[in-house]
Amino acid sequence: MISSNYPANSEISRLTARMLLEVQAVHFNSKNPFTLASGLPSPTYIDCRKLISYPRVRSTIMDFLAVTVMRNVGFEVFDNIAGGETAGIPFAALVAERMGLPMSYIRKKPKGYGRNARIEGNMFENQNVLLVEDLTTDGGSKLSFVEAIRESGAKCSHTAVIFNYGIFQETEHILGENNITLHKLCTWWDVFEEAKKNDGFDTETLSEVKEFLEQPRKWQENRSK
Repeated sequence: MISSNYPANSEISRLTARMLLEVQAVHFNSKNPFTLASGLPSPTYIDCRKLISYPRVRSTIMDFLAVTVMRNVGFEVFDNIAGGETAGIPFAALVAERMGLPMSYIRKKPKGYGRNARIEGNMFENQNVLLVEDLTTDGGSKLSFVEAIRESGAKCSHTAVIFNYGIFQETEHILGENNITLHKLCTWWDVFEEAKKNDGFDTETLSEVKEFLEQPRKWQENRSK
């Protein structure tokens, strides 16, 4: 079990953004935009999975995530920590270890043989489950995992992520409609503010990224024509 004596949430956001930049999990490219899973373009891309290769950063961020959840929700609320396939699995295991709780994981779809299970590990009826993922964009991908948890008879009304895009207005609306509260460490705006403090990105790139962050749908529409 970890101590709850950690920095204020604003400082956790800043430090998390700094660590993501330090391990080069953050990528900006204004001239050759990335293609997101949605098929839409973006001048930004983040790969939180890189964190598992950096023990000091990984440990600190997992401490931050566990503390944030306990501060926001409570210390004795959850019975099980579930990770979403695949990026959420290592982070769920690390959070479960810190909170002294069982861990399970949710497949994107039934595996198609054997028990045809979608949930791996033990998850029991009426357990309060925390869904842990690496990040969220508009919140939509979380609904399938939560649905699988609820279909098992367990309860899930909270999800925790390292990174929330924080630029799509529909995110918390989509989750809220499904009675899911989002807990996150930082957003693109936190990363952008930290990025401005170092010399890793030129002015033109930062300007393009800011334009995207301010009006992401308009930016995507203009560059999808």
